[in-house]
Formats: sequence, C-alpha cells, structure tokens
Amino acid sequence: MDKTVATAPEAVADVPAGASLAVGGFGLSGVPNALIQALHERAVGGLSVVSNNCGAMESGLAVLLAAGRITRVTGSYIGANKEFARQYLAGELEVEMIPQGTLAERLRAGGAGIPAFYTPAGVGTQVADGGLPWRYDGSGGVALASPPKEVREFDGTEYVLERGIRTDFALVRAVRGDRHGNLVFNKSSRNFNPLAAMAGRVTIAEVEELMEPGEIEPDAVHLPGIFVQRVVALTPEQAADKRIERRTVAAATARRTVSG
Repeated sequence: MDKTVATAPEAVADVPAGASLAVGGFGLSGVPNALIQALHERAVGGLSVVSNNCGAMESGLAVLLAAGRITRVTGSYIGANKEFARQYLAGELEVEMIPQGTLAERLRAGGAGIPAFYTPAGVGTQVADGGLPWRYDGSGGVALASPPKEVREFDGTEYVLERGIRTDFALVRAVRGDRHGNLVFNKSSRNFNPLAAMAGRVTIAEVEELMEPGEIEPDAVHLPGIFVQRVVALTPEQAADKRIERRTVAAATARRTVSG
C-alpha cells in the first residue's frame, strides 16, 4: 500500500478542532515542523498534545502554543519555554506533568494495546497521591488538581498504576521512510518519535528522504509501517532546516611553554 501524501497540508487536512495529538521530538531534535506548520496554517484549535515538551525557540509546538491553539499538554518538561510557563500559571493551559520514563512507557503501552501498567516511578509523591496542579485559576490558586492513582505492592515494593496513552493523531519526523511507512530515525532524533507514532490512531510521518519499498534493509527499520498511515516527503529545504537550540564553544586551553 502506497501511503505517501503529496504535501503536509494535505496530510493534516482532516485533523479536527479538539483533536488529541502525540508529537515526536525532544527540544529541537526530530520535531515534525512541516506538519506542525501545516496545522498552524489551518487554524485548528482546542488541541490536546502529548509530547515530551511543547516546543522551543519559537519553533515546533511553540508555534501552535503561541497562537492559542493548544488547550492541554501531557508532557515531562517545560524547559525554557516562557510562553508555556506563562499560559500554565495564568490558567490558560491545562498541563499534566509526568516522569519522562513514564511518559515514554505510556505511549508505548497505548500503541501495543496495553491499557495500563505498574511502575515504581512516582510512588510516595503527588504523581501517585494526587494534588499536582493541572490548571491554575490565574490568581495563584489551583483550579484543577491531579487525582490519586492506584498503588499496589508486589514482592514488598509499591508500584503506581499508569494508563496507556492513545491519541487521535500522531505527528513524527524520520530521516528516511518508504512508501509503505517503514521509518528510520537518525541518532538522537529518534527520541520520542517511535513511541508517539505507536500511540496515534492515525500516524503521519514527514521524512527527509523517501525510499522505495525494499530499499530499507529490514534490520534497519526502527518503526514498522503497520504503525504509520501517511508519509510526506520533505523538500530539500525543509529537510535541511535544522536549528541548534544552544551553541557552545569550548574555551581555548592555555598553553605553557617550558624552556629547558
């Protein structure tokens, strides 16, 4: 089955207002910017987003966030996104913050058909006991707090029950993909992309290089095409557009000359 779609706008044309989205990426690495921009141009709002963070440096999901298109975020990291923090504290945004490993496993579990699982992460904290602020009232008070979760003991250790995550759509980015939806990710840009792709009922992948079926070695496939419904080939300009979040330069090492 050829799953290619001609353009990013065409690929996201049926994403409705109020949809839930699992979005790959970590910081600026592996972010499906073309698909996110296409959603922004459609002015789709009321979105519930599941992603490690909500964009950075005015790119990625930060584009939708700044435009007021996102109403809820499930993630594990706010980072230096000042608009994210502002909307959260002002009561404009509902935010469920969970441990990063738990987020990864909730996405994977949802994609694998596992409704829930037990983990020791968060036991003895508000993650398990409830009370984490999901939404503020804009005046410093908590308008909505997280509920308590089930905790059980196994072999003398307590574990908290976490639910698998399924979303209406998933947006991911891969370095290579074929027309059947098999995807390959480049190094650290793999991050949350395979997990987000698994969680989406309709998964849309933007790929830097479109391959023909059979051109990707089976052992090289990071995510099989069974999890992907649409593939969009990026233009060379889109594929090359990779920003760096923070440049660092090593300090010059002082050299001491010793004469004998």
